Amino acid sequence: MNKHLLCTCILLCGLTACHRVPDQIEPTLNCVVEDRYLHTLPSPFHPLTEEERSQDWGKEMWLAQRFAQQLDLYQSIICFKRAEMLIPPEEKGRLLEIQYEILYSYYIAHKWTDVIYTFEHSALKHADISFPALRDMLIIMYDAYYHEQDERQTHRMLQLIQCFFPEEAQKIYLSNALVSGDIARIETVDPRPGYLNNFLTTYTLEKKSVGKAQALNAVLPGAGYYYLGQKQSAITAFLLNGLFIGASTYFFIDGNIPAGIIFTSFEAGWYFGGIYGGGLEAKYYNERLYERLTTPMMNQEGLFPVLMLNYAF
Repeated sequence: MNKHLLCTCILLCGLTACHRVPDQIEPTLNCVVEDRYLHTLPSPFHPLTEEERSQDWGKEMWLAQRFAQQLDLYQSIICFKRAEMLIPPEEKGRLLEIQYEILYSYYIAHKWTDVIYTFEHSALKHADISFPALRDMLIIMYDAYYHEQDERQTHRMLQLIQCFFPEEAQKIYLSNALVSGDIARIETVDPRPGYLNNFLTTYTLEKKSVGKAQALNAVLPGAGYYYLGQKQSAITAFLLNGLFIGASTYFFIDGNIPAGIIFTSFEAGWYFGGIYGGGLEAKYYNERLYERLTTPMMNQEGLFPVLMLNYAF
């Protein structure tokens, strides 16, 4: 009975812990837009005239623009919404501008649901190629739908960008592949710019093999961690496995079969867990390497959607 129990424990540990870790990274990339960058971008719209500024809606819009330029987004949105309520129906062009400024303010604040609500409940969804900020608006809406994981609308926005601005669509395709860590898609980019070739070469040379890390831990507990540069974990894994193997051997030789079975089951957990853990650590290593290489490249080359915009407030 004890032998059957031992075999069952070892089998369960092996099936659970030796599951193959997928060799697919899941990076987390962030773009931090500095105030000074936004201040370098021009407005897509003509300044208010003296006559417009003398009207109530114009006063609110002028205040909103001043708050927006200071990136006081809360106050700017309030003033823009007041202007939207006060503006007469015949001022369709200025109304569209106000609604876009509200949408843009929410976008800079990363209020994705508010961006989408503003777009879907305003005249912006009917804007055509004559609208000065159409290109930027489509990129903004693509990014907002992407963050909200609305695949249908994300795809629709990408189709519109492809239709009106094909060069931007290619850039967004690369951006999406980089953000998702899809190396296979990145390699299909054609033509491939030099910075992308350098990135792929460096990542390929420096990344660690998930399978190798698991295999090394299987051959010699701790060797997989050493391969990943985790010397402390390698020593700990080696000593713990050695301790339980030694204890199990001692109890079996001494005739204490129950204790031997217990320590062998513990060792099985450590051993197989170490194999799976080696694979996970290799995956995490590759993700951190990818993030370290990709984030500055995407910022420098303007590959985050927010860095593709031509206009600000």
